[in-house]
Order: sequence, then C-alpha cells, then structure tokens
Amino acid sequence: MRRFCCAFAAVLVLALAACSNDPPNPNPRASAPLTTVPVDLPRYMGRWYVIANIPYFAERDMVASRAEWKLREDGKIDDSYYARKKSFDAPEKHYQFLDTPVPGKEGGEWSVQLFWPVHVTQLTLYVDPDYRYTILGYPGKNLGWIFSREPEMSDDVYRSLLARLDAMGYDTSRFRRVPQRPDQLGKAGFASPGEKD
Repeated sequence: MRRFCCAFAAVLVLALAACSNDPPNPNPRASAPLTTVPVDLPRYMGRWYVIANIPYFAERDMVASRAEWKLREDGKIDDSYYARKKSFDAPEKHYQFLDTPVPGKEGGEWSVQLFWPVHVTQLTLYVDPDYRYTILGYPGKNLGWIFSREPEMSDDVYRSLLARLDAMGYDTSRFRRVPQRPDQLGKAGFASPGEKD
C-alpha cells in the first residue's frame, strides 16, 4: 500500500508539473496578479455545481460534477467532490479533501490538502452578492472553475463570468462547460468525454 501511495504521489506531482507546459496565454493581462475576494465562509458552504473549468487530468471526462463544502468547528473545511466518468449512467465517484482558509485572506484563499503532505492553493476570485455563482482560480492561471448553486446557468450569466475571467488575465478559450444533463453531451462549448486538452 505504501508503494502505491508513493507511486500515486509521484504521478500527481508530475501531472501538476505538466501544467507549467500549458500553451502560452495570449491574454494581454496574463501577467497581472490574481486578487482574491473576501468570503463569508458560513454562507459559502454547501453544494456548488461545476459549470465550467479548464480541464485537467483529474477532472477530464467528468460529467455531473459538483463540490460540497462543510465548515468544521476547527475552522477547516471538509471538501467533497462528486462526479461521473464519461457517462451519466456511470457510478458516482467521490473524492474527499481537507481545506484550510489561509489567515489574513478573509476566507478568499484556501490551502487544499489533496492527501498528506501534498497541498495546493485555491483562490476565490469572485462571488456574486447572493452567493449564487463563484469563480475559483489557481496561481498561474492554468486552472480555473466556474461554479453555480444550480446545475443550470444561462448563457448570459456564463458569458459575464467569462468576461470577468478575461479581465483577470485568463485565456478563456481554454474553458469548457461541464455537462450537467445528458442532452448537453457533445454540444458546442461543452467538454466531451475523451476530448484532449
């Protein structure tokens, strides 16, 4: 078991390092630093559907994906990720993480423990006043997510959130919508199972 964990950790580190080999970001604001926003953590908790992301190895081919966050008494966050691989008929997968809000960042930056001792940084870049939509990012802008409280999002809202990401310096052409319903599979702008990044 220990050998498996070490091998898995090595694969994960190599995969994360591969993110640095992403195509050049053509956005003229690509080098502008990302700024987090203050977050009311109790209000932020609960279920969030992944509406779109920059696909990477761990989320590639996933459909019906969502996150569920629960604030613990110690101030940390139980972070549950659920998704189905390639098909809505596939069994639901579940991954569990532990997040720690970074002191001094007003709830807008979390250290996410994938497994001990590997941590990554997650940035809250936007949350609307009603806590219906949020944008999460990653230093370097090679990863990003659009979340919603509901599995549906209008095209107008989606375009407005992409415009925010563009203003932050993201290459928005890399975002793909995540199918939350079977009829969305294969539609323009949605990630398709088996699609390469």
